[in-house]
Amino acid sequence: MFFAVVIFTVLWLLQTVFLQEFYNGMIIRNTVKVADRIASESQSSGITSYIDDISRKNSILVFVTDTDGNIIYSSDEYKKGHRGRLRNEPTDFKNEYHQYRELPENYSEFLSAVKASGSGEAELQSDDVYVYGKLIDFYGSDEKAVLYVGTTLNAVGSTARIIRIQLMWVTLLSIVIAFVLALFMSKSFSKPVSQLNEKAHKLGENDDDVDFCKGFCTELDELNKNLDTTSEKLKKSKEFQNELLANVSHDLRTPLTMIKGYAEMIRDISREDEKQCAEDVAVIVEETDRLTALVNEILEYSELQMYDSENVMNDVDLSETVSSVADSFGNLYSKDGYVFERNIADGVHIKGNVSRLQRAVYNLLDNAVRHAGEDKWVGISLKPDKGKAIIEISDHGSGIAPDELEHIWDRYYTKRQRNGKGVSGLGLAIVKQIVSQHNGVCNAGSEIGTGSVFSIGLNVK
Repeated sequence: MFFAVVIFTVLWLLQTVFLQEFYNGMIIRNTVKVADRIASESQSSGITSYIDDISRKNSILVFVTDTDGNIIYSSDEYKKGHRGRLRNEPTDFKNEYHQYRELPENYSEFLSAVKASGSGEAELQSDDVYVYGKLIDFYGSDEKAVLYVGTTLNAVGSTARIIRIQLMWVTLLSIVIAFVLALFMSKSFSKPVSQLNEKAHKLGENDDDVDFCKGFCTELDELNKNLDTTSEKLKKSKEFQNELLANVSHDLRTPLTMIKGYAEMIRDISREDEKQCAEDVAVIVEETDRLTALVNEILEYSELQMYDSENVMNDVDLSETVSSVADSFGNLYSKDGYVFERNIADGVHIKGNVSRLQRAVYNLLDNAVRHAGEDKWVGISLKPDKGKAIIEISDHGSGIAPDELEHIWDRYYTKRQRNGKGVSGLGLAIVKQIVSQHNGVCNAGSEIGTGSVFSIGLNVK
């Protein structure tokens, strides 16, 4: 409505208030240009025809006189050929032409202004008439001639009244139409906006089912899609926080309780018993290491949950990566009797993040070592297979029950920490998250009493 009012205010000002002023300005500028054009052609033999044509096209009155005010030639928009006698022509030459029109009343004033002007040109303007002229050299005349070009002003009075009436009706009709369109558009636009506003207030809540009318605006549809995505992320974040509080709090409480208990025992009981004190300190160190490992895994998994962070993907020699992790475990656990059997193919390359892939292989090997059987055997293999790089980590442990196997990759699934051998319940969840970021797949197979096989499938570069 404001836009419509501004537009019609400008139209009213231009078409009524400033129309006459604008028209007079254009007429005056055009009259001066016409006079200059006549002056530039005044010595040509066809000057009279040129004056007739230009006066008719521009609706102006033209007089050419000598310096005494005798008419040499005149023309207007209605007639042509009003020519007077030149000084060197015979007296009866004038009879060959129609009688010329009389000089205007202001001609004497104009002629005086031209003679008094140092530049040889002058102009007169009243409420209704504008005159402009100059001294020129005219064809057929030996002396200077005076060019007089006149036009009427304020010729748009009746036209302006008609325009005002038309504008009045157009303005009323346009304001009504603008009001109806504004009402329709505001209702149509405000409905999806209010729905999006309501949806934004319920972001992350379980009860966020808000109807949204798609199709009205592409940008609003895109905003609705982004809100849905954000809501899902917030829900996952909230679920993650709830699981963190529900599952990790217990795991954190246990080592902290033991650390506090053994510290109190050292303070109150065993501080004077060197052997007992050393044993109590060893328990405190062990529980501290467990607590540190738990916190590190929580922080690592939280970092992997940041979907918006972009991973740096480069060429990775997967053969070398798996071998380096296997070497680390071999150096660490070989003295304890563990056997690491390798079958690692050479030259397997993928596109990925080498540090995270090392973490995934490390977690699988750590899981296998924790649940290895009495023979302490762990199998490590890497082989290309139909465009995939398959990593398999095997053990001869007690195996995993079928009902437990389907939840093996879930975070904080504490049942898989068989006999307290796990740390936080996040190891395999971290593996799955890393593999998902590399567009790979995780699988696990197991038989009770036989052992388990964990595998990762990644796309070969």
